[in-house]
Amino acid sequence: MSDSSMSDLWRRIRFVILAIVIYRIGTHIPIPGIDPQRLEELFLQNQGTILEMFNLFSGGALERMSIFALNVIPYISSAIIMQLFSNSIPYLQELKKDGQAGRNLITQYTRYGTVFLAIIQSSALAFTLNASGLKYIDIPFSAFYISSVASVVAGTVFLMWLGEQVSERGIGNGISIIIAISILSGMPGAIGQALEQARVGDLNILLLIAIGVLAMAVIAIVVFIERGQRRITVNYAQRQQGRKLMQAQASHLPFKVNMAGVIPAIFASTFLLFPQSLTQWFGDGSGFLQSLTLALNPGQPLYILVFSTLIISFCFIWLALTFNTREVADNLKRSGAYIPGIRPGQQTSQYIDSVLARLTVFGSIYLTLICLLPLALINFAGVSFYLGGTSILIIVVVLMDFMAQVQSYLMSSQYSNLLKKSKFKYI
Repeated sequence: MSDSSMSDLWRRIRFVILAIVIYRIGTHIPIPGIDPQRLEELFLQNQGTILEMFNLFSGGALERMSIFALNVIPYISSAIIMQLFSNSIPYLQELKKDGQAGRNLITQYTRYGTVFLAIIQSSALAFTLNASGLKYIDIPFSAFYISSVASVVAGTVFLMWLGEQVSERGIGNGISIIIAISILSGMPGAIGQALEQARVGDLNILLLIAIGVLAMAVIAIVVFIERGQRRITVNYAQRQQGRKLMQAQASHLPFKVNMAGVIPAIFASTFLLFPQSLTQWFGDGSGFLQSLTLALNPGQPLYILVFSTLIISFCFIWLALTFNTREVADNLKRSGAYIPGIRPGQQTSQYIDSVLARLTVFGSIYLTLICLLPLALINFAGVSFYLGGTSILIIVVVLMDFMAQVQSYLMSSQYSNLLKKSKFKYI
């Protein structure tokens, strides 16, 4: 590895670290007009509820009601919506086929959608803060509404830009890194709290050790499954090139065990926040909403049932909307490839469908167990929400992607140096 390659790698890593520092500073800049004492009382009253989970994904910004309170959730929602629409709307389907120009236009639409969703969510947040009595009394609501919405939307747009800069000038997916750092920022406090509970006798030391061992086991399982692939053998027919007869070649189609990634867990978590938002909007006047919110707190039977159903359903829905097996079969047929024992065309598409269906059944069960298993610790042992399966899954997947990006960059630099030493001309 040459010195120039290593210096460029360190430059990219330093940029990622700088972006993380800027993000963490922004999580401590509060929205104007918020009463911090009342805000602290609200979060003390909602410990162990789903509100604590979303404070986790914001890196504590929601608890401090900072300008980054929404984090990159509007961007993720907009990107998911565009992903769904790009596979169902003909205009967006054509844009995907237009190469880089089409992808740039889809990215621009995603940004517009982020601003639109951020305005809606920040408006709901402003009304919720006012209804909960968290703003200073002497501030008119109109002034508070304008300042809070402008601050939160600006913070969300800045985070979106920062994530794109990390993706372009740093290493890895910038948006994923921001979410992972949000979760990791609360880990030291959660570990310290658990150790303090063990010191004062509220938590058995043997139970604490068992929790640590279980966490390591969950991480190992996530790494094993996320690296797992189902490879379908593909053979290529003999081809005539000039006077030469090219021999048949064999390759494979790799399919991940968990094709949907962490998207179903994020979808399910967002959906379960909706009753909580309605309760904040309409106050305590609606007994049904209040009862539904309490029943949907983490660890409750209804929460486990709904959360599991949503994750499994979203796994199949996401796969159906984002992966076109018919298109894969047609591409194989055009390139002269076939799956041994399967006829090209419709039968190949049906075979790939059956393989993906079986993978999704296993992947959805794995995802559900990973997300729900730590709830037993929260429910019976009283440990922190930071040990939730969704947070562990996101952290592990993002770190694996980051390491893969670093290895890919180092490998490409090695090949580049080899070509230079060999004096080959390359473009």
